[in-house]
Amino acid sequence: MNMLDKEHVKRVAGLARLSITEEETSMFTEQLGSIIHYIDQLNTVDTNNVEPTAFLSPEHDPLRDDKVQPSLPQEDLLKNGPSVKKGCFAVPKIMTH
Repeated sequence: MNMLDKEHVKRVAGLARLSITEEETSMFTEQLGSIIHYIDQLNTVDTNNVEPTAFLSPEHDPLRDDKVQPSLPQEDLLKNGPSVKKGCFAVPKIMTH
């Protein structure tokens, strides 16, 4: 059963503020349906006796120790933004609801 239809794709595109054609809607519906089908197949694999892993190799990436260090003054950082209000970066409104 395909849980994804064209209306779902149109809604997600709208949430992402994307304009897609009817042709693209059909194409994305098919492609995303294939991905969901593949994930459903992966869900059938028995992993009960498989140890969880956090790293792909036994030699995991070494991380540096966290150290408190002085940072740049706020005024210097705010110079990098296009607009500043009340000591914060001001950005254009993107949400309409």
